[in-house]
Amino acid sequence: MNKKALLVIDLQNDYFPKGKFPLWNTELTLSNIKAAIEKANAQNIAVIHIKHEAAPEKGIAPFFNQGSEGVEIHPEIMAVAPNSEVIVKTYADSFEQTNLEEALQKQGIEELLICGMMTQNCVTHTAISKAAEKYSVSVLMDCCTTVDEIIHKIALNAVSTRIPLVTTNQVF
Repeated sequence: MNKKALLVIDLQNDYFPKGKFPLWNTELTLSNIKAAIEKANAQNIAVIHIKHEAAPEKGIAPFFNQGSEGVEIHPEIMAVAPNSEVIVKTYADSFEQTNLEEALQKQGIEELLICGMMTQNCVTHTAISKAAEKYSVSVLMDCCTTVDEIIHKIALNAVSTRIPLVTTNQVF
């Protein structure tokens, strides 16, 4: 069994053009992540979807509200990894108060390939999480995006002192 996992963070409808908080460069990012998932599938690398849901006890959030279409993972992502586990989170760090650690341990995962939305928030917070320190972690920089190109590049540069930045072609 492959000891790598591809974590696909927050590829949710609200971040796309018809959603409540559309991001920059979503179509290219979607295409790149689909290609990464297909390569992961071909190499028997676990794909884990991570889905953010606004905490209902904090009131109505601007997006990612439970039961909304916007909170759902993009259908094109689900189509290429329909049987992958879905981890639901309420914090930027995908390990915080979730069963991600348990899911990784169950599969004997040692290396994390992280991609998704938003670069400066959930992607980097997961990559530098205290809980991620036991893994070999890389960020797929061609498979991330955020509100604009400048913030995306600033976030990648900031995390690069702690986590290797790679492209899909370098790891698959």
